[in-house]
Amino acid sequence: MISGTIVDLSGRNLSGQTAEAFLISISHCRNLVSVGLNCALGATQMRPFLKEIADKCPYFVSVYPNAGLPNEFGGYDETPDSMAEVLKEFASENMFNVVGGCCGTTPDHIKIISEMVATVEPRVRPDLPNYLRISGFEPLVIHPQTNFVNIGERTNVAGSRKFAKLILAGNYEEALSIARDQVEGGAQVLDVNMDEGMLDSEAAMTKFLNLMGSEPDIAKLPVMIDSSKWSVLEAGLRCLQGKSIVNSISLKEGEDVFREHAKKVMQYGAAVIVMAFDENGQADTFERKIEICSRAYKILTEELGFPAEDIIFDPNIVTVATGMDEHNNYCVDYLEATRWIKENLPYAKISGGVSNVSFSFRGNDVVREAMHSAFLYHAIKAGMDMGIVNAGQLEVYEEIDKELLVLVEDVLLNRRNDATERLINFAEHVKSKDKAEVKTESWRETSVEERLKYALLKGIVDYIDQDTEEARLKYAAPISVIEGPLMDGMNLVGDLFGAGKMFLPQVVKSARVMKKSVAILIPYIEAEKLKNPGSQQSAGKILMATVKGDVHDIGKNIVGVVLGCNNFEVIDLGVMCSAEKILDTAIKENVDIIGLSGLITPSLDEMVSVAKEMERRKMTIPLLIGGATTSRVHTAVKIAQNYSAPVVHVLDASRSVPVAAKLINRETAPVFAAEIKAEYDKVREDHRKKQSVKDFVTLQQARKNRFNPGWENYTPPVPNKTGVFEYNSVPLENLVGYIDWTPFFQAWELKGKYPEIFETAKYGSEAKKLFEDANSILKKMVDEKLIKANGIVGIFPANSVNYDDVELYVDEERRGLLTELHFLRQQAIKASGLPNHCLADFIAPKESGKKDYIGLFAVTAGIGVDDLVKHYEGDNDDYSAIMVKALADRLAEAFAEYLHKEVRINLWGYAADEKLSNDDLIGENYTGIRPAPGYPACPDHSEKITLFDLMKVTEKTGITLTENLAMYPTAAVCGIYFSHPDSKYFTTGKLNKDQVLDYHRRKGMSLDEIERWLRPVLNYDEGD
Repeated sequence: MISGTIVDLSGRNLSGQTAEAFLISISHCRNLVSVGLNCALGATQMRPFLKEIADKCPYFVSVYPNAGLPNEFGGYDETPDSMAEVLKEFASENMFNVVGGCCGTTPDHIKIISEMVATVEPRVRPDLPNYLRISGFEPLVIHPQTNFVNIGERTNVAGSRKFAKLILAGNYEEALSIARDQVEGGAQVLDVNMDEGMLDSEAAMTKFLNLMGSEPDIAKLPVMIDSSKWSVLEAGLRCLQGKSIVNSISLKEGEDVFREHAKKVMQYGAAVIVMAFDENGQADTFERKIEICSRAYKILTEELGFPAEDIIFDPNIVTVATGMDEHNNYCVDYLEATRWIKENLPYAKISGGVSNVSFSFRGNDVVREAMHSAFLYHAIKAGMDMGIVNAGQLEVYEEIDKELLVLVEDVLLNRRNDATERLINFAEHVKSKDKAEVKTESWRETSVEERLKYALLKGIVDYIDQDTEEARLKYAAPISVIEGPLMDGMNLVGDLFGAGKMFLPQVVKSARVMKKSVAILIPYIEAEKLKNPGSQQSAGKILMATVKGDVHDIGKNIVGVVLGCNNFEVIDLGVMCSAEKILDTAIKENVDIIGLSGLITPSLDEMVSVAKEMERRKMTIPLLIGGATTSRVHTAVKIAQNYSAPVVHVLDASRSVPVAAKLINRETAPVFAAEIKAEYDKVREDHRKKQSVKDFVTLQQARKNRFNPGWENYTPPVPNKTGVFEYNSVPLENLVGYIDWTPFFQAWELKGKYPEIFETAKYGSEAKKLFEDANSILKKMVDEKLIKANGIVGIFPANSVNYDDVELYVDEERRGLLTELHFLRQQAIKASGLPNHCLADFIAPKESGKKDYIGLFAVTAGIGVDDLVKHYEGDNDDYSAIMVKALADRLAEAFAEYLHKEVRINLWGYAADEKLSNDDLIGENYTGIRPAPGYPACPDHSEKITLFDLMKVTEKTGITLTENLAMYPTAAVCGIYFSHPDSKYFTTGKLNKDQVLDYHRRKGMSLDEIERWLRPVLNYDEGD
């Protein structure tokens, strides 16, 4: 049992670690029963730190706090009753398994706490994903959404002449400044290497790491201990408080030595880099790389029990363009090995020393920088997670001279036989000094907007004072400099970073330029506020936020605009907002109302959590609930019961103003709150009665009544092509004709079907104006290519198995299993002759002997939307900003329609002769369906993970998943293709517990996790 002490409200222990970093540091301990917190703080102050441990700890959790913080006389003020009350809250929120008391507690405290514990359920340990977790004073968790992790190489005697010179001279204090520069430059891990013939490497490693540990701004990062000597690695391991990375071990001395070193690494609780070396030397070909890595992986995981997520393979980045033909494919072999490892060695990570690739061009920084950036661009796409990178030798991928980029990629990708000779010829005519002259001269001749953008892109601060002042004098208001050229530059940086064309060190430098410029403008902006404080009194202050895990905000933005037009002061926190951020801001800003928004079903749970936290804090601020998946029933049944103050579901923006006005007005608020409470009490009672009606069948009965199209008389169509197909940068003009305009008007709360809506008396005139404005902006988006549409399709051999699952196979032989999709079945009692549908019914059962197929897809028309929105918001044009988002959503749906047609007619080709109008497509008058995970026929959002992983959607399209599995950009659609002519859309409806239990076993996820994803469709109360 291990217990730590958080010494103050900063949330750190005595040695400086955060709670999560402490947990990561000790999680390897064998026979670990529990992890917890004790002493220093009282129970109330311990809450956020204990919760962090409880949420992220796979072991039991203990807590034994002081009886409050010490008072001015050194005593403790928490009574047994008050302390037990706080701890009871913790227990009810699944925060501990073992409880006691520390300083200031007495036998009376323990007696009452013991009695309290007897009445509550113990904490259930969470199932945690297999992520690489390392730490210094602070944690670094590498998850699927983590961008490339930059390992700083300058605290390496082989990687920095300056560092080596300082260490050899014994000037360790100045050497620490190099480590600090690495931190400030954006390194997320520090590589420390002391392998120098003139050094006592063990002593040097020990001394430097101990000095680093006393510098909090450096020690916050995890450390990679780097050496070719085991004694040096072990000396480093003895010094480090956090969970480090050992670089490296290998099979070059045989399996016995490899096992011995791996066991030691496990004892010290470190992650490990495994080099692709064996008894025969370095792996240089694809075949050798994967043979060695798979052999090492098997020994580590199957024999030694080494956590697979703590294994990082270095498949050897080897120098190319050496003039030797056998070296030409080295880079390609690394990329292919990276892809293979990702697909075949679960949870393993990939690293490498990037500068190795360009050693043949030492002395020519222009070529080397281009090679490093181009290599990283392709390696990250292949699956490289981290690497040792010199940020000073990285060019922005987009900024590489186009001629040079072609030559470099010809070499890296081995695209032509004379690639090396061509790059050498080019390199002879390029000098580093020429590049320096261009950087400091030609860009200074452009407009101030372009100069600011260039400075942001390159991280140049030399001229930021004079350029900011020039921009301030040019623009009407100092704030416009921020909203215009500075944001344009940062948006470009963000785009390039998201596309893998810029890296974290460069982004950090860009942010530094931005901060310096904003700091110059702030005094002028404050002076403007004093001159024009505003004379109109606000109707009330409303805080709005999209909850944690959700990125959708069109509806929220519309509500904000409507409230603003009615003289409400709106504070919009944006998207992905935690409960703490929302409530802390609400208290700080003294708001009158909090509005929560969300689109995806997991957001409903997050809203419940926010309501519970508001109740715990004894807040009385009214809570408004809105968003596509929200409903009056859910608000009444799940949210309102957890918060004593008014909770109101707001159907649309038009209702928000009168609701807000009634809640803020002191005279109308009590009456309105009582009306809502009475209404929601009735809603809850009606819901309870409906739940009690026994109109469901068992899962076994539902499967017996499954849909059967008669497989013996049906042959599934064979696709023209199988595999994965990318549709990136699809011209927007190809999609416009597929737009379904009806939902566009609904987004603006104009109800009616297009084009008939133009003829309605209520909405016709406004609908026409809106349509004209929309098409004006749409034309601009298309003509100027302001946003980008990316998509991906996969068609795979498949068969249904076990009634409700579908297996996807590697090839037509159907011996290799790619993955499995899991579906849910209707359980409502059906009229005679009507089946209980499941999507798996539309795929031929494996036992039928029929070879069937299934398709997957993901599309977005949202790449670049954020930039466009920010452009309009920078001009205070909320109308156009919301219009852009609404149009992007329509284009994404149009893309899905366009791609489905392409699949039916060409790729799969089962409807090659199809001739349908857009109205026919909107009416779904085609063969086959494309249901989406998280929607009625497939209500489990977590199936998106399978879809994304199988097709590498994020890597190939730029679409990511949030922690609650919302897609980002929000203008995105994903789904599953079924070709059977009798396939149809349906709603699973409510699910009984027998099916949920079966589903949890089939998916291999915990019951709690499954119930969280399926909560909106459960036909029972969790815990029953």
